[in-house]
Amino acid sequence: MSTPRRLKILIGPNPPGRLDKALARDVPEATGLTRSRLAKLIEAGGVSRGGAPLRDLRAKVAAGDEIEIVFSEPTEIAARPEAIPLAVAYEDAALIVIDKPAGMVVHPAPGATSGTLVNALLAHCGDSLSGIGGEKRPGIVHRIDKDTSGLLVVAKSDKAHAALAAQFAAHSVERHYLALVFGAPDASDPRLAGLAGVGFEAGGVLRIETQIGRHRTDRQRQAVVASGGRRAVTRVRVVERFGRPPAAALVDCWLETGRTHQIRVHMAHAGHGLIGDATYGGRRRLSQQAVGEAAAAAAARFPRQALHAATLGFRHPETGETMRFDSPLPADMAELLTCLRTCSDKQDCVIP
Repeated sequence: MSTPRRLKILIGPNPPGRLDKALARDVPEATGLTRSRLAKLIEAGGVSRGGAPLRDLRAKVAAGDEIEIVFSEPTEIAARPEAIPLAVAYEDAALIVIDKPAGMVVHPAPGATSGTLVNALLAHCGDSLSGIGGEKRPGIVHRIDKDTSGLLVVAKSDKAHAALAAQFAAHSVERHYLALVFGAPDASDPRLAGLAGVGFEAGGVLRIETQIGRHRTDRQRQAVVASGGRRAVTRVRVVERFGRPPAAALVDCWLETGRTHQIRVHMAHAGHGLIGDATYGGRRRLSQQAVGEAAAAAAARFPRQALHAATLGFRHPETGETMRFDSPLPADMAELLTCLRTCSDKQDCVIP
């Protein structure tokens, strides 16, 4: 018989008017507790406040309420160990930091049941597994999209998983992403000045705060929504501009929250979608007049969203030591960046 797990959360400011929506917003995504699963737990008596079960999805909650959620211990998953090479940035008995290549799915799903990071970790870590989302597998406390490269930390024990998940829930984890985007955010841009949820902080840092939820018509996409989504905050600093006027930029994005596709959705919302992002970037292309023919062509054929998880910092879940890891740009983004740098002012630039 499985052992129940207990999760306590505090309802954040300005909660939605009903329990299920408030939990869907405030329960960390890393727990794997989806809105549908939370609804079932509520109806089954697995959600309580002050020791009293809350069985009504529409029960009223207030900011600061402590809610306890009891859910089942993980079961085994069908994923099999696969001897897939991993770029390991760090590893000890509690956790492992992986530099994930673009193209690798993090965990098995319909249509991607093998070749995933979980398959590789099952082989690499052996019996060192943590549970998450009702399944027993390496403790994925945060995720990176299939076609995003870079760093992520994985728990190797339930204790490490709980401690790392708490840091992500408290927004204390340092996460910086490098991205190549269309245009360059500028505080003097009147369009940005009138865009909901968008503003600038000291030092020219673009701050985007919106709610993010499922797209109304395309369930595979996320979108900025007026209500019913999860609070999402992204900050953006321009590192380098390309073209005259700037047609593209290298930006440093760092996350206060970590929602699905957050950077991609927020940058598209601000009008500076990621180069290569077929889902959120639309059919936008770089102007040959601005960056040169070769650079425009290189960007047009870039095969994925130009996004890399470059920096990851957290406290070690057992020792409390501050840990910070950096990952250089992968070859494809580095080549595109070089082309933008060298071709922007040269119509005759060629790509090696």
